[in-house]
Amino acid sequence: MSHLVTRATTHSQRVCSLYKRALRNTEAWYDQRPLYRYRAVLLRARFDENKDIKDMRVAQQLLDEGEKELFSLIHYQPRQFANSPGGVAYGREVVPPDWVLDHWHPMEKAQYPEYFARREQRKKEYIEWWEKTYGKPAEPAH
Repeated sequence: MSHLVTRATTHSQRVCSLYKRALRNTEAWYDQRPLYRYRAVLLRARFDENKDIKDMRVAQQLLDEGEKELFSLIHYQPRQFANSPGGVAYGREVVPPDWVLDHWHPMEKAQYPEYFARREQRKKEYIEWWEKTYGKPAEPAH
């Protein structure tokens, strides 16, 4: 449901979004840096030509035309950042759970004495909070 509009955007936000999307599209088309920079400067000049327009009807019409132009010139295979949604590394970062540190060897823990001392203290505080809030766990019947 990410396609649904959940908040109102101002005209200036839409213009900035169009500019950024146009820059990313230009970056996808021109892989050589000097060519990209040249096209980026031309694109910025086109936006700067119309920055002082006060009539909102004209500004809205220019914005709509710009979005249509961008849609017609969109790259067939746009670049994606690796960690962004759709990228090759999206969601691949594995964050190990905290209990893994309990299984470290004592020699490994000795390399970080302050951290593990503070961690043990916080574990004790958490257990006290848990027992105070929810009560002690019931002993299993044998």
